Amino acid sequence: MNPSASGWINKLLNELERSPIWIHTDYNTFYDSLRESGFIYGSNIKVVKDHLDYPGLTEEEICKVNFLLALNFIFEENNTQKAGFVESIINFYIEINAYSTSIFSEILGEKKTASLLEKIIHKRIQIDDNLIDRSFNYFITNALLFTDILAYKAFLQTQEISQKHIQHLESAIESIVSEVLNSKNKKTEYDNSLIRLVEQSIRYKSHKTLTYQEALEFINTDLEKYYIMDIASMATWGDLNIDTSEKSLLIKLGNKLNLEQERIDNSIQFIETFYNNNKEKIALLSSQNIVKTFYSNSSKMVSKLISRNSKRLQKELFESKELMVLLSKSTVRDLSDEEQKKVQSQLLDIFKSIPSLAIFMLPGGALLLPLVIKFIPKLLPSSFDDNRIEE
Repeated sequence: MNPSASGWINKLLNELERSPIWIHTDYNTFYDSLRESGFIYGSNIKVVKDHLDYPGLTEEEICKVNFLLALNFIFEENNTQKAGFVESIINFYIEINAYSTSIFSEILGEKKTASLLEKIIHKRIQIDDNLIDRSFNYFITNALLFTDILAYKAFLQTQEISQKHIQHLESAIESIVSEVLNSKNKKTEYDNSLIRLVEQSIRYKSHKTLTYQEALEFINTDLEKYYIMDIASMATWGDLNIDTSEKSLLIKLGNKLNLEQERIDNSIQFIETFYNNNKEKIALLSSQNIVKTFYSNSSKMVSKLISRNSKRLQKELFESKELMVLLSKSTVRDLSDEEQKKVQSQLLDIFKSIPSLAIFMLPGGALLLPLVIKFIPKLLPSSFDDNRIEE
């Protein structure tokens, strides 16, 4: 089976019919199997449960297989409709597309076939060296991909998925991880950078950010609690160590999530064990890999894209009067949260009309927007920036 070629989904589903992977599997075992494979951390080292042995698969291909297997488990446990597995997932992404600018918009008019689902999964994962630095992809896959699994579960149970549900789910991740990192006694530049990365990675921006307490109240299911705990542990361990004070913070989080002490300890210990045992296979979540390298490499990439598309981008900017006003204000003062959201939304609309800037429409592409705004003032009339020094 080759997940990089067409037909891989039908082949995988055919093999699952002959040799089911999720028989006698409860939700706890399902989640722990995904975590052991690296899927929860965004670093897929093997196919979940070692059930399917495909030597030579790349990490990106393993991620695709694990993603489909996870969706398959959720479908088998929750489906009560007539729609088949493939059609059900496509219906889910159509529903999501109705609530947000989506990278799937140009393909969702096709027939609901396995071929279409392959395109959706490819676009959803997009771990590609020639697009964005790999460390960025690890982070985004980890921060956002499992939320699709959680949202799909909710969709199957109600046959709808509200914008508010998705916003709250991602906002809860943002609020809780930020709270844990902000509560550290000695917060490093890495912690500050990671907080900014989490904030910028959210796909479905809400006008109201959940408070820490509101986020905790929204997290209800065991899967959500396990995931939040593992995300927080991973973020805290980013400096390759969880000291006593950090462990205390994570234990408090676990208690607030009403997790058993054994589960809390397991989450804290497993992240270190996982990365230490697999350090030869994966890029460690360190400040060099996920923050410094991301910003330095992405800055060069964004600069090149802005330069190559300067004339078209300048024209689009001038035609968006509100965006021009906000960008001009940004040269002399910090924008409010509401103004920043308007800038982000309108920039993404502009990027839709410029094919070579489609990278910003990918899941997590909003991470690059602060870099875009950094370079855009060069396209504005000098009257907008009294402090500009001509080069």
